Amino acid sequence: MEDLRIRTGPGLPRGLVIPAAELHEQFVRSSGPGGQSVNTTDSRVQLRLDLAACSALTDDQRRRALCALEPRLAGTELIVDAAEHRSQFRNRKAARERMAELLRQAMAPPVQRRPTKPTRGSQRRRLQAKKHRGRIKADRSRPGRDA
Repeated sequence: MEDLRIRTGPGLPRGLVIPAAELHEQFVRSSGPGGQSVNTTDSRVQLRLDLAACSALTDDQRRRALCALEPRLAGTELIVDAAEHRSQFRNRKAARERMAELLRQAMAPPVQRRPTKPTRGSQRRRLQAKKHRGRIKADRSRPGRDA
């Protein structure tokens, strides 16, 4: 098994390499169609990485990854499954790509929104829409005695 390489991106200016020794692969039988060999080959791949014990991550990256991936974690372990291909080799590749993309997105710092004022045109349109809606509602009422 080879190291997991994560390409550069926000929060990862030089990319990241996770040693193969920290990744754990497990092969199980895949469900679904697959012909006669479906019950004999273990083509489904489970790739596991313990984020708390990963030596490739800095403390800041580890904290960010644990927060961002919290719903997907089992304790501090990130588990990725791949069973969409019939071949174990292709499923291994798919699981590695999926894990790399998850970690890359998790390492990205949160984007801060810069508050802006509404434009003059948008304020004018909003007020016109409110007046129009008020006129529609006023037309629903009973006519007065003057009419």
